[in-house]
Amino acid sequence: MPLLKTKLALRELTSGQILKVIATDSGSQQDIPRYLEKTNHRLLSHTNESLGEFTFMIVCGE
Repeated sequence: MPLLKTKLALRELTSGQILKVIATDSGSQQDIPRYLEKTNHRLLSHTNESLGEFTFMIVCGE
C-alpha cells in the first residue's frame, strides 16, 4: 500500500517538489526505491527508524 500511495501523491506534485513518505511496511524498503529507479523521480534519502518506520524523501521528477 505505501507504494500505491506514493505513486498517487507524486502525481499531484510538480517537478522539484519533495514528498516525504513514512511507512511501516518493511516491503517498502525495496518497493519504493525500485519504483523510483524506473521513473524520473529521485530518492533523496531513506532512513530506517528503530520503531519500524521507514522514511523516504523523494524529489518529484518531470
